[in-house]
Amino acid sequence: MALRVCGRLLSNGAVLSGRLVGSARQESASCLLAAGNAACSRGGKHGFIFTPACFITSEAFLSGLMKGKAAETDGSIYHLPASVPPDSSEQVSLLLKHPDQPPDSKVLKVTIIGAPNAGKSTLSNQLLGRKVFAVSKKVHTTRSRALGVLTETDTQIILLDTPGLTTPSKAKRHQLEKSLLVDPWNTVQEADLVVVMVDVSDRWTCSGLDFEVLKCLAQHPHIPAILVLNKVDLVKAKDRLLDITAQLTCGVVNGRKVRVRPVIKPPWAQKKPERTPELSPDEDTAAHEDGAKPNSVLSREKLKELRSQQGWPHFKDVFMLSSVDREDVETLKNYFLVAAKPGSWMYHSEVLTDQSPEEVCTNIIREKLLEYLPQEVPYSMTQSIELWQDGENGELDISVKLYTKKETHMRMVIGTAGQMVARIAREAAEDLSRVYLRDVRLKLSAKMK
Repeated sequence: MALRVCGRLLSNGAVLSGRLVGSARQESASCLLAAGNAACSRGGKHGFIFTPACFITSEAFLSGLMKGKAAETDGSIYHLPASVPPDSSEQVSLLLKHPDQPPDSKVLKVTIIGAPNAGKSTLSNQLLGRKVFAVSKKVHTTRSRALGVLTETDTQIILLDTPGLTTPSKAKRHQLEKSLLVDPWNTVQEADLVVVMVDVSDRWTCSGLDFEVLKCLAQHPHIPAILVLNKVDLVKAKDRLLDITAQLTCGVVNGRKVRVRPVIKPPWAQKKPERTPELSPDEDTAAHEDGAKPNSVLSREKLKELRSQQGWPHFKDVFMLSSVDREDVETLKNYFLVAAKPGSWMYHSEVLTDQSPEEVCTNIIREKLLEYLPQEVPYSMTQSIELWQDGENGELDISVKLYTKKETHMRMVIGTAGQMVARIAREAAEDLSRVYLRDVRLKLSAKMK
């Protein structure tokens, strides 16, 4: 599969632009862009050329990436992704199994952070090749830290999927678990590489990094970080991506300045009001209630400095992609494989996630509830697994009871003539069968708590 890169750099008043289409047959990467090149170019019939899955990086790293691509042969065997055993004891045994690593094993722990609904879980699922993390259009779909394992040849990539970074005041307002406050911060400490995801289709969030993300990066400046601009397929004016990149990186990538020549200022590029230098009373109070441990240990002076900036000037690389596009994500996966360092694997190659089969099941059901029910209803619901057993013909029989707080919510879940609950059960069972590699018969029932 071809690796496509395009770039544009404005430095010292000169504009350099170019485009590369690389394949396994290329003998060298000498024509690759120099460090700091922006990942898009202007030109062509309509004045602009854009190729997805493009990125800004160093020439040395790109050369290593191309060598890795050249090592692939046409006769290579495609290995199916691992799966989750439907039996909890099997999953526990698999997690405890000694890693079957080769002598020259490599490993990379990657933490994916970002504002809620940036596409973190979608990217993780695409990288793993199976849907093990819940995904929906509503915020706070991921409720706690989850781990995915991608093993290819001699390399193991540990994907640490985290809830969207949020504030104590928002968590209190929406009755969110404390894990949503603590897990992202704890997970970053474990990482070898931090991936910051930004939804560029949202004009309100793409004009600046979320303040919680900036705090997290500032607290761990020694951990390499890359920027991933997600949902680029939804951006009609591709020129925006250049300006967004410059703003979110403070014009610096991998230690090199990147300046984008301003054209006509678009309507969406309104001046964003500066963040309040001090914590709001609600946020400050919520952070210390119930003995909650503050997320950040940064000084007030540092926090004030972060509130005045919109980007992070220490990103090593920048990717522009759509997390639902397999080819786009394949480029990012190859980047991870090249970035991996010599080290011992953490898990056996058959491990896909550290979640139990029951956790995968309840998360997928919750995804469907978020997808089809009104805004407030899914967040107040709880689940209880009533039955989990093998059927007569080898299928997996699961029965889950959904508890609601109001009778009106229960009627919404059931739907007209039971159509809604039947649809949720059918779609969840289809997703689960692809994770467990077995036919799944899922029965859902609703009851008022």
